[in-house]
Amino acid sequence: MRARRLVAVASVAVGLVALSGCRSEPGVAAYVGDHRITEDAVTEVIDDVRAKNATPTEAVESVPGQEVRLPGRTEVVSTLVLGEVCERVSAAEGYQPQGQVDPEQVAQQLGMSPETGYVRQVAELYTCLSGIPVGAPVAPTEQELAALVAAGKRAGAIPADVTVEQAAPQLDGDQLRQALANRNSLAGAVEAHDVTVNPRYRPVEFPLLSFTGNVVAVGVPLGEPGSNAVTDISTPKPRPAAEPTDG
Repeated sequence: MRARRLVAVASVAVGLVALSGCRSEPGVAAYVGDHRITEDAVTEVIDDVRAKNATPTEAVESVPGQEVRLPGRTEVVSTLVLGEVCERVSAAEGYQPQGQVDPEQVAQQLGMSPETGYVRQVAELYTCLSGIPVGAPVAPTEQELAALVAAGKRAGAIPADVTVEQAAPQLDGDQLRQALANRNSLAGAVEAHDVTVNPRYRPVEFPLLSFTGNVVAVGVPLGEPGSNAVTDISTPKPRPAAEPTDG
């Protein structure tokens, strides 16, 4: 359960509202203000990923011990949405990246070819996020810690007989508190950005803190939650970290 630093990036303002009225056009995966992220755009990303990377089975057979998980449509949508939002926020506020994420590093983390468009998009997103200010770390509430422990038990990461009091000291640390600060910063800016996500992708969260198995420990909901949504938590897994720039 010991946490490791996820990403050396700050938060970014993003807001979500439910799809309604004219913002439910066929073929649109998500909106960021007046910008449409189309289903075709999502499909192009997925097709490029599949064309430039081996399937998980092929990768495992060719490189023992290497597990490759190609992104799904929901993951692509969340990346495209936050990428667009971060660019808009940075342009409006004059924010500059404080670190540069190398596509080669992302490719290694994801087990994909560095020539993949999605790899470059992820690298650009985390680079952009590194320039967005974030508030002070936030201490988890008892309810949040209890939810983390309960989910960890469901995922098999925490033994069933471990109590919240026993697990809390290992879960509650700088990494968790920074992720909560990022989450709160995003949630607090919900009304500042007119972002909507197609219900077909709900529930979807952008991970601020991820665990082994590519599940979300702390994330920002993108759109209304779907029915019977369950968030699993497992062993922490790091994401690409932004490398500090000179000065």
